[in-house]
Amino acid sequence: MTFAVLFVGVGIGLCIVMSIAWAIVVRGGRSGWVDATWSFATGAAGIAMALVPLSGWQQSATRPVIVALLAAIWSIRLGLHIAVRTLRGGDDPRYAQLRGEWGTDFPRRLFWFLQVQAGAALLLALSIFVAARNPVPHLQIGDWLGIAILVIAILGGGLADRQLARFRDNPANRGKVCDAGLWGLSRHPNYFFEWLGWLAYVAIALDLTGPYAWGWLAVSGPLFMYWLLVHVSGIPPLEAHMLKSRGEKFRAYQARVNAFWPGPSRYSSPQTSKGQAS
Repeated sequence: MTFAVLFVGVGIGLCIVMSIAWAIVVRGGRSGWVDATWSFATGAAGIAMALVPLSGWQQSATRPVIVALLAAIWSIRLGLHIAVRTLRGGDDPRYAQLRGEWGTDFPRRLFWFLQVQAGAALLLALSIFVAARNPVPHLQIGDWLGIAILVIAILGGGLADRQLARFRDNPANRGKVCDAGLWGLSRHPNYFFEWLGWLAYVAIALDLTGPYAWGWLAVSGPLFMYWLLVHVSGIPPLEAHMLKSRGEKFRAYQARVNAFWPGPSRYSSPQTSKGQAS
């Protein structure tokens, strides 16, 4: 198989899967299934890009398997978390925001929005591909660094999710904004660790001492994920929803805590008490 055939085939598969997610939502299903589906589909695309044999490509015996396992662990962790959250709760606030903005045109615009997400998944899978195809025969420091980065990202994201779930499960926190634990360092620590995980493939793909120029394509993964999370489908619609539902409490939280990059609070606010939605 050639790279072009693999790339096009994976892209078509992603478009089909996201079309199924679209059909579920427009027929009354919870919109959270979109993100769960996207997580599993992106992981599957990355695994295929890492493991399918290609003519004309040299690669090590172990690196593709390691990269595929990293993609699988990330995908299963995130996909299951979103699936469980969807089973327990209602509509994703970001898609609820879009439903309100798009009105009767919601089904058509959602379809194309999810096709763009399929394209985003394909671009991210390309980062996984170039990491897996690094031809250096033996594992090097970049491989171990990449593994460490993804482990930290998964553990950090899981911790942020648990802290938020613990807050939401306490009835006394209804209507409050969570600033406990990691949520006091970043308004979206789950997004930060999601972005961090894509740096793992950069560490594995880059060979600063060799001729593997393809490795630089892996940089597109974290750059693109940062753009999506911070400027497009992550923080903007979620914070618009939070401002509507929490008002001045969330505005005070915005003034005090960084949006994305973890860091110390800018000042202490008595108005903000443990809690945030994401």
